Amino acid sequence: MLSSIEIDRIIQMAWEDRTPFEAIKYQFNITEKEVIRLMKKEMTEKNWKKWRERVQGRKTKHLKLRERGMNRFKSSRQKNISGNRISKR
Repeated sequence: MLSSIEIDRIIQMAWEDRTPFEAIKYQFNITEKEVIRLMKKEMTEKNWKKWRERVQGRKTKHLKLRERGMNRFKSSRQKNISGNRISKR
């Protein structure tokens, strides 16, 4: 059973363009199908449809579809993360 904090983090990771489903599986041990079910359950229908349209077939959401050389993306703002929140600047 996932906590509300874990569910929030999974949703955040699922919305991020460059976070692959494999990273979510690695951190939370849930499959892509389970992420899709979770997103459908936790989001409004309108937002869920937007998300599905956005990630369906997106190369950056699947490690096997990524171009060679695209390993990991890290935002320049991600230097000072504490508890999944960006620290005050």
